Amino acid sequence: MRPKKVILCVDDNEQDLSVLKFMLVTNGYRVLAATNGQEAIALFADNQVDLVLSDHAMPQMSGDQLVLKLKQIASHVPMVILGDPQKMNGQIHGADALLAKKTCSPQELLERVKIMSARKRGPRKGVSRLVGAELAVAS
Repeated sequence: MRPKKVILCVDDNEQDLSVLKFMLVTNGYRVLAATNGQEAIALFADNQVDLVLSDHAMPQMSGDQLVLKLKQIASHVPMVILGDPQKMNGQIHGADALLAKKTCSPQELLERVKIMSARKRGPRKGVSRLVGAELAVAS
């Protein structure tokens, strides 16, 4: 039996985090959940993580700031920010992808998680990051 992929989910909204965790667990992933950046950094340092999903808008440490810190620890782990592309001006900074939190369907999210966790590395040199019409759909 193949080991389950480990997904670190970070969101300060406990209800959103619970829904995301339930969706991933029922689809065969092992989920580590954190409600803030410091908690996420500790979990990331103590576990072998295959993918990070982080909310963009969080108090104390934004998703961008968290991703930059985690990339310093393990740059090969793919990281996805869930947020509002209009508020972020399409910028994903250190993340490998941006998904529109409010308009992304569960199927789209699961497909992106499957693809990103399978590749387990950052973007290839010379290849633009995954911010496209299908990922950053404005509402």
